[in-house]
Amino acid sequence: MAKAYPRARAMGEAVREIIARILVDEISDPRIDLVTVTGVSMSPDLRHANVFVTAHGDEQRVAEAMAGLESAKGRVRTLLSQQVTTRYSPELHFKIDPAIDEASRIAEAIRLEYEAGRVPDDDEGGPIADE
Repeated sequence: MAKAYPRARAMGEAVREIIARILVDEISDPRIDLVTVTGVSMSPDLRHANVFVTAHGDEQRVAEAMAGLESAKGRVRTLLSQQVTTRYSPELHFKIDPAIDEASRIAEAIRLEYEAGRVPDDDEGGPIADE
């Protein structure tokens, strides 16, 4: 496991907020309308940022969203550099957040086990409560 760097972690959170705001307010590409920035992992030297996103829809929609992000990467980096004070503007690497897919797979597995009767019923109506 990688060593935690408090400065990189704090910068990652700031970069996440700024990029999320840039995507909403500054980028007009319809391919990225339903993209959510879920996290940013900065390299220890702050020169690279893995930007984790989710895109709602099927695989084609996700691919279109990623293409839109790649297309907007230069503009996003320029706008980001105007709002953060670092020696270098980080190179952006957009990636689909694997945690979201994993959570969906786990929820589906629990639902299937519940429907098959292998998970006991509880007082709240089952393992996956209605939201």
